[in-house]
This record gives sequence, C-alpha cells and structure tokens, in this order.
Amino acid sequence: MADNYLEKRMEDYHNQQPAKRRVATIRRLLLHNRSYRGYDSKFVVRPDQLHRIIEVAILCPSARNQQVLRFRPVTQEEAEKVLPHIRLGGALPELNLPFVGTEPNAFVVICSTVEESHYVSVDLGIVAQSMLLQATEIGLGGICIGAFDRKAIKESLQLPYDPILVLAIGRPAEHIELVKVDEGAPLSYYREGGVHYVPKIKTEDLIIK
Repeated sequence: MADNYLEKRMEDYHNQQPAKRRVATIRRLLLHNRSYRGYDSKFVVRPDQLHRIIEVAILCPSARNQQVLRFRPVTQEEAEKVLPHIRLGGALPELNLPFVGTEPNAFVVICSTVEESHYVSVDLGIVAQSMLLQATEIGLGGICIGAFDRKAIKESLQLPYDPILVLAIGRPAEHIELVKVDEGAPLSYYREGGVHYVPKIKTEDLIIK
C-alpha cells in the first residue's frame, strides 16, 4: 500500500499545473512607469533600493562610451535638501503639487562630468528611463524632474558636478490613466475625479506613411 501511495502522490505531483506568474514584460513595465507626483509618505525608500536603481546605469548604452553621468542618491534623511528646490505639476499650477503629505522622500540626482550636449542628453534620456523602469520592477515609481533650482541643489548636496536632472522615487499614491487622442488634440495632462489623465497620440498617427 505504501508503494501505491507514493506512486499516486508522484503522479499527482507531475500532473499539477504550474502556477502562472505575471511576467515583468517591457510593455507592462512601461504601462506602469508613469510620472507620479504623489507618494505614500509612510513608505521609506531604502538605500539599497536606490543603489539597485542606479546600478542599471552600467547596463545602458553610452554615446562614444564616455559614461559622463554621475548619480547622487538622496534618502529620507536628506530629502529636505532637495524638496524646496523642485517644482512638480507645471501644467496644473492651481493644485500646488505635490499635495501636502504626498511629497517624495527619496531622489536620485543625476549630474554630468562634462558640459551638456546632444550626446549627454541622449545618455540622460536612456539612463533616466531605465532607472524608472527598474524602480517600477521593484514595486516603486518615480518621475523625471527638470524644473529645479540647479544652483541650490548643487550647494545643498555639495555636489562636485552640475545636476542636470532629478528623479523622485517612492511608492506611488495616485491613479494615472492614459487617454488616446488624435494628432492635433490638446496634450496637456489634467485631473478629474481624483484621476490624473495623460493624453497620448494614437499609434497610427505617429507612423509616417
């Protein structure tokens, strides 16, 4: 009987269907990688999470392989050195985003060791997007911030190089939806009923025929 029991158990084991796992496809990551302007203040981004996000930079292509970008992680302890010098939600000035209590508490300040140029901008775009995708993969979110006081942040963090972009990182606390629109339609993001809507031109209108 014991032999039959074990044989049946093994047969049951082999007949089991493996549990389906949600694969982090590039499309799914891109869909969830939105520009978040509100975050869960109770969630504290850890230094190792910022390190993991920065680490993807060495996997990214670099124009002429010059690798001129440098990165300054900013955790909750230093967040006040950055927060007063950034501006979010430029298209919705009446909302004064982020709302009180939803400010990001972690950042990655991206600097360049050389003067800004077309090649530096190309590297910056690739690396910033890759970092935000990595943040998305580990359950976080973020936003690229270009509206910030460069001089103030350089001085407050005692940076040896000029900052050219700031990434806010955290656990998102807002709902964002994409809206397909025709070419020529207004493209400014807007909010209705607590939902942040982002117009995106339809694929067929993006293709040059």
